[in-house]
Amino acid sequence: MTRHSVRRMIETVFEIMVETTFDAAHCLRGYGGNCEKLHGHTYRVQCFLTTDELDGRGIAFDFREIKKALAEAVSDLDHTFLNDLPSFATQNPTAENLSRLIFERVKSTLGRAVAKVTVWETASSAATYSEA
Repeated sequence: MTRHSVRRMIETVFEIMVETTFDAAHCLRGYGGNCEKLHGHTYRVQCFLTTDELDGRGIAFDFREIKKALAEAVSDLDHTFLNDLPSFATQNPTAENLSRLIFERVKSTLGRAVAKVTVWETASSAATYSEA
């Protein structure tokens, strides 16, 4: 195999990320520790999209469209008690469940290019949801 043919086998992918934040309170039912008590976070949410193509302008995705979709996906979460939302009536509003919920919402707007969503509860604690 020549060096040139090996190069053609390498797949190139662009990954685009947009970030937002929202503030909310929650408590984790059945946790058995401090997090079972009412407390809040400034959640940091990162939405990642991937593609192997750029448009004629050299753009993979319009950041404005991603920011708008992400803002819509978290709008009802901001400044709420997450446990009161229908999405968390039977499941805990953990970072894991939040990342899945936001992923599903953004994907319904932007489509299959959405690769993953990461939700940060603190500067050192995050959960990521993606679909294989």
